[in-house]
Amino acid sequence: MPTADRRAAEDYLKAIYGHTEWQPDPIAPSQLATRLGLAPSTVTEMVKKLVASGLVEHAPYGAVVLTGEGRTEALRMVRRHRLVETWLVSEFGYSWDEVHDEAEVLEHALSDRLLDAIDERLGRPGRDPHGDPIPAADGVVRRPDAVPLSTLEPGVRGRVVRVSDRDAAVLREVEAAGVALDSDVVAGDLPEAAAGAVWVTPVSVTLG
Repeated sequence: MPTADRRAAEDYLKAIYGHTEWQPDPIAPSQLATRLGLAPSTVTEMVKKLVASGLVEHAPYGAVVLTGEGRTEALRMVRRHRLVETWLVSEFGYSWDEVHDEAEVLEHALSDRLLDAIDERLGRPGRDPHGDPIPAADGVVRRPDAVPLSTLEPGVRGRVVRVSDRDAAVLREVEAAGVALDSDVVAGDLPEAAAGAVWVTPVSVTLG
């Protein structure tokens, strides 16, 4: 693939993986187009290329599913993206709502050698600033058991293990509410959008 196509393919694979990381339903082409902010026709053409390359499977009117090779490549890119995000927060003082766009650019540019050096300097972190697991170099992913705070009954206390980075405005709202990774939060105490973005491990019921 030409360089531009290869970078686009990497973004597609990462998006396909990200859609199913925290829920089981595969991604439809229309959802992929929305997630990437692209026209459906553009997505259709790239999906055809990914199928031809053996990276995804897609039947007409069906979902787009990673092959084994596609998953390996997706995890490689997810690892790069999340290590870069962690690096930007740790070393350069970026906030968690600022790192995504920078990482989208840098993840394609860093050499494997530099990426490993960053990983070592950071102490081989297991999660990024939002709590998403950073795949190991061998592709192993250790994802914590967690559910959205919004799915719990009011009064149930949970420990925050992840905050979705899909919406920077929601990230800022969550931060303004004093919510951070490993903090405790009570279902019903956050606005709806924030509660849907915060993933927790239930701890206990808070009695009123």
